[in-house]
Amino acid sequence: MTMKVLYGAGPQDIKGYDTERLRAEFLVEGMFQPDEVRLVYTHVDRLILGGAMPSTKTLTFGGGEEIGTPFLLSAREMGIANLGGTGTITVDGQSFTLENRDVLYVGRGAQEISASSASSDTPARFYMNSVPAGADIPHRLITQAESKPLDLGEARRSNKRRLRMYIHPQVAPSCLLLMGITDLAEGSIWNTMPPHLHERRMEAYCYFDLSPEDRVIHLMGRPEETRHLVVADGDGVLSPAWSIHMGAGTGPYAFVWGMTGENQEYNDVAPVALSELR
Repeated sequence: MTMKVLYGAGPQDIKGYDTERLRAEFLVEGMFQPDEVRLVYTHVDRLILGGAMPSTKTLTFGGGEEIGTPFLLSAREMGIANLGGTGTITVDGQSFTLENRDVLYVGRGAQEISASSASSDTPARFYMNSVPAGADIPHRLITQAESKPLDLGEARRSNKRRLRMYIHPQVAPSCLLLMGITDLAEGSIWNTMPPHLHERRMEAYCYFDLSPEDRVIHLMGRPEETRHLVVADGDGVLSPAWSIHMGAGTGPYAFVWGMTGENQEYNDVAPVALSELR
């Protein structure tokens, strides 16, 4: 297991960033490598995100050396979304089989976690979000059928999409982590349109199901001074509370969203009018 550390940046910091520096601070590339677990620790709300892609062997992780605790989840909770083929996550001897677009909630106190794939030809791609937790909540597998769908947008505005809540008070409780998956309707390209801010929560995206030649142009920054990231399949994006987060794809795509912060109120947002964007 490897863990990279990012210290976070404010809106004043990025005014002078070039493309390379902006990508280094906010884009997480290469999370899904065969038979590796790759994590990134950000000081923005202490979120950990990353990926595990077991191919020819079972991957075992869960040690807390990198964060100064006996185990990775000694004082944390975790959400694991499967973005690939059928796979299994085992938590302290309890096994959960995840199909594509299933999500596993792992509660605080878990010690040993292992990940395996049913087939090396179509390996699982486990995407993970972990945040500090203040209570013990039982592990729970949430299938796609058990998620709560929410249809948003309009085809005529090219932003029609279906958002699915997985780790959410209305579906599966947690301490502070929210997690879900959004799919764009055929012919739509825009996500999170119109944009918004949520001052009391940060967010992380993982874009997936893009073809190798396609990209998402992810817009970020303050509404009055936006920046962009060009994002490929399997890339993660960090979105601090001060930043908008929206994007348009050159082809079909989906994304996992994860949030943490002061509350779990999904609608605690400040809408941003398109006329405000610069």
